[in-house]
Amino acid sequence: LYNMKGLLLKDWYMMKKYCRAYLLIAVVFIAVSLFSNDNMFFVFYPCLLCGMIPVNLLAFDERSRWMQYSGTLPYTKTQIVSGKYLIGLLAQLAVLVATGVGQAVKMSVAGGFVFGDFAVLMLLMLIVSTLSSSICLPFVFKLGVEKGRTAYYIMIGFVCGASVLASSILRRQLISEIKPNLILALVAVVGICVYILSWYLSIVFFKKREIQ
Repeated sequence: LYNMKGLLLKDWYMMKKYCRAYLLIAVVFIAVSLFSNDNMFFVFYPCLLCGMIPVNLLAFDERSRWMQYSGTLPYTKTQIVSGKYLIGLLAQLAVLVATGVGQAVKMSVAGGFVFGDFAVLMLLMLIVSTLSSSICLPFVFKLGVEKGRTAYYIMIGFVCGASVLASSILRRQLISEIKPNLILALVAVVGICVYILSWYLSIVFFKKREIQ
């Protein structure tokens, strides 16, 4: 427990020092999303962005050769992986809540707040948020940050395509036809399960990887 606390504190201090731009960009996108009715990219991108924070923290770890140094410390590879997933999860949840509050206020001011539509939006953001980390991190822990960045660019393309599709749905006013039903809830649960599977795979890959 104390080891995990130490790892999370290290990543928290690194995130405050090196990832301030992420916070600024997330705030800007959340603000823009409050005035944009056509492009859902501004809604989804902050969640995707914060999902990439663990990748950037790993990049700083590799660049400073902290990975090699960690071998002299009482940390297991499982704890190192778990620290990155936990700090990423906390960042994603914070942005998810902030974006959700902003969208709820936007809907209320416009006089069109419908809980079902809001629930759909939150579930979609949760799915995009968990998938962004789930796909990238196993590649990064297996191949290293530089080679694993390919998965990051794939995720950027995925979110861009998803935002265009979501914007098209919104323009056609079909969003109200998507209900927070069992299927959508199951998709969100699947997204969470994929995140857990990704966590496990990252541990397996990182244990087999030789740090040079």
